[in-house]
Amino acid sequence: MTEPFLASPSVPKPRRVESVDLLRGMIMVLMTLDHVRHYLSLPDADPLDLTHTTTAWFMTRWVTHFCAPVFVFLAGTGAFLAGSRGMTKKQLSWFLLTRGLWLVLLELTLIRFILIPDISYSFVLLSVIWAIGWSMVVLALLVHFPPGVITFIAATMIAGHNLADGVSPESFGSFAWLWNILHVPGMIHPFGERTEIYVMYPLIPWIGVMACGYALGRVLQLDQRTRKKRLLVIGFAAIVAFIVLRAGNFYGDAVHWSQQETIGWSALSFINTTKYPPSLLFLLMTLGPAMIALAVFDRGAPKLLRPILVFGRVPLFFYILHFMLIHLIAVALAYIRYSDISWWLQFDGFPADYGYSLPVIYAIWIGVVAALYLPCRWFAGVKQRNRSAWLSYL
Repeated sequence: MTEPFLASPSVPKPRRVESVDLLRGMIMVLMTLDHVRHYLSLPDADPLDLTHTTTAWFMTRWVTHFCAPVFVFLAGTGAFLAGSRGMTKKQLSWFLLTRGLWLVLLELTLIRFILIPDISYSFVLLSVIWAIGWSMVVLALLVHFPPGVITFIAATMIAGHNLADGVSPESFGSFAWLWNILHVPGMIHPFGERTEIYVMYPLIPWIGVMACGYALGRVLQLDQRTRKKRLLVIGFAAIVAFIVLRAGNFYGDAVHWSQQETIGWSALSFINTTKYPPSLLFLLMTLGPAMIALAVFDRGAPKLLRPILVFGRVPLFFYILHFMLIHLIAVALAYIRYSDISWWLQFDGFPADYGYSLPVIYAIWIGVVAALYLPCRWFAGVKQRNRSAWLSYL
């Protein structure tokens, strides 16, 4: 007999967890800010470089660090919650496998073309959807393990992967590309020099982050008082661990912080952790506050934030639309300003005076988010009214 996902038939099938949708929606909004900033400022300008930045530019980039880890983490939580709505583990495993492969295909086709409109495929970027897709494929196997084993694997991957920071891809010889895919961002050439593939999101520890989110799903099934208490304990414990490890500069991030000319700049150095791949400290710094946010919003979304729920219920739809709209805006502005967009389409050879001020970037960000509300509300309604299985892949 196939094992039911829920341990007890007396446990009612849970509805959508509003705090998860809200936090995911907030992450989508922040992600839009990051991508507007990226497309409308010089691509080589690093707002995290303390020698060539301002506090405003730094914080605009830093606050979006929450996007990828929380997005991947909640994808795991969402997988658990989807399974808890009546799926067997076998059904959940098949869904994760097929949806994961579908996301990888989307990354390599539609999303790739939106980002890089070049049909020659001379350059391919493996980004967050790629990482989510393969993490789902691995999670399709992990769901058959006991909860304690899943939690152990996730924690070990997150806490231990920095032990391999000193291992270079070259040490693997002809299999260097595999280490790039697993742990070290970099360019690989599996099809010769004709096609360059840049691995921006190596799979470790993203697989662990998604598995950790999946493990948290059981906490969300507890009674409200207990789950809120546990979320707060987990969140504050992660923040304390981050502060202690970061202060000592002895483990968790290959790049150490250092004292700067002022206390403020020293604080920026302290929180400037490594994202590619996400270090242990990067994940503690971002996932800790996310757990606290889940606890704060446990009773439901405040009235002022309820519109953001729409984005959290159709994240993939929002993700594709926001990139398309930002891309169109950037191309249109480039044409108006320079009467030429060839350099923009190739994302190379930017004019020296390219880029917009932060107020302009924030204004466009707000405009993009507002413009996407009605399409996302429509699609969320479609998914709510139509229970066709294929819609769960979008």
